[in-house]
Amino acid sequence: MNKILIRNAMILAVDAAHGTQPFAGDILVDNGLIAAIGPNLIPPDGARIIDGRDRLVMPGLINAHTHSSETFFRGRYEGMPLEIWLLYAYPLLMNDPIGKRLLYLRSLLLAMESLRNGVTTLCDDFFDPPAHDLDRLGTVFRAYEDAGIRANVSSAAMNIHTLDALPFAREVTPAELQNLLDFGPPMTTDAYVDFCKSAFDSLHGRAGRVNFMIAPSAPQRCTPDLMMACMELAVAKRVPFHTHVLETRTQAITGHELHGKSLIAYMKDLGLLRRNTTIAHSVWVSDEDMSLMGDAGVSVAHNAISNQKLGAGIAPVRRLLDLGVTLGLGTDGVSSNDTARIFDVMRVAGLIHAVSGPDYEKWVTADEVLRMATIGGAKTAMLEHVTGSLEVGKSADLVILNLRSYPFMPFNDAAKHLVYSENGSSIEKVMVAGRIVMEEGRLTTVDEAAVFAELAELVPAWLQEHAELERRNSVFVPVMAEIHRRASLAELPLYRYQGDFPSKSV
Repeated sequence: MNKILIRNAMILAVDAAHGTQPFAGDILVDNGLIAAIGPNLIPPDGARIIDGRDRLVMPGLINAHTHSSETFFRGRYEGMPLEIWLLYAYPLLMNDPIGKRLLYLRSLLLAMESLRNGVTTLCDDFFDPPAHDLDRLGTVFRAYEDAGIRANVSSAAMNIHTLDALPFAREVTPAELQNLLDFGPPMTTDAYVDFCKSAFDSLHGRAGRVNFMIAPSAPQRCTPDLMMACMELAVAKRVPFHTHVLETRTQAITGHELHGKSLIAYMKDLGLLRRNTTIAHSVWVSDEDMSLMGDAGVSVAHNAISNQKLGAGIAPVRRLLDLGVTLGLGTDGVSSNDTARIFDVMRVAGLIHAVSGPDYEKWVTADEVLRMATIGGAKTAMLEHVTGSLEVGKSADLVILNLRSYPFMPFNDAAKHLVYSENGSSIEKVMVAGRIVMEEGRLTTVDEAAVFAELAELVPAWLQEHAELERRNSVFVPVMAEIHRRASLAELPLYRYQGDFPSKSV
């Protein structure tokens, strides 16, 4: 692999020595790794020299939680809480799985948009009903391998009937609608573990950067034996146990309805709070929940935008940080966010937590948000030894931005510019594992025009089929609306904290 020397740049390493304070210097990339960082480095023979004057070099951004299965639903939905939105984005009544070519293009499009906007690593919990298929999983791996992005990939696992994973569902769902939801025998734990082991054997580590992770959908959607087997395998393979917990108030009610305790306490009882545990959302958590999470070294993927679009609430990020929980940033799926840009999530995360309380000294800072988007996100993916900061020996996953641009003019503080001003427009180059994958406004790994042309040709017919699926599933809207209504009125035995203080006892 070619050697690259970035000379005379402003370097934002986000490492232990410098944090988010930039310094001047050079970066030498050799064989995909950062070989040296410092002043006046001597270029090896044959090295490509990149002029870093008026340029900021920073770690590639980490998307700690997304769903490639939503990529074709950009700009399609609004004004729905999660439980209703799921009927359309993840229908109960399903058609045949999306065709393999569209499955590939759907994943490729997400990777392309991510790389263009400085995301060098994504964690994709894609949905591919009705069964887990190694060949289809391999199609997603191939898309990420071809795009040149780093990724953790899994297809969400669940084996509890939808109506048994929601409070009030059986009592408010008419019998004729319940009869429509015959999904056949649930997936067994042994079958899913066998699938995961096959994925590790045949796909994990493809191209040195596309990995398999374990993704049980949520504790209310999976049997205890499935969840515990998933954790055992995740620990053995040193990969994330990636799951959704307490995204909505309905899910907060679910834990107490089904188990007599919060879903976090339930996970603690099952031994599911570990260093490997990465929780998407963590909005409706109590102080007790957060203490358990911090003590266990759990990570949270904070989806600041999607939580607002779906009306889920605001995660208590300051309290999570103070209690020792690692935070990363996720876009969630493109349907509940409408972009794959982590820069957008950074800006929202930097702004929205100021409403959490009057103690402005505890508001989330730009430095903290930048760490979430880089090294924090790497930790949620269990890749902090590989990426997330610019350090000798780590993979050369980095972004080069032009400081002679509107978001940085005039220049004051790097972290604040990146969080509050930058939107990706200043990006000149993106590198993953030492390979330049985006340069001068063009992806180097993919023919974007050809991909767009193929999408324009194939996706409209698929979306027409999906529109019919939406119509069929709309019969469940009154049911989900009633569940949502009842959950909003039900009492919770614990304080629900918004930021740094409880909003009320509910």
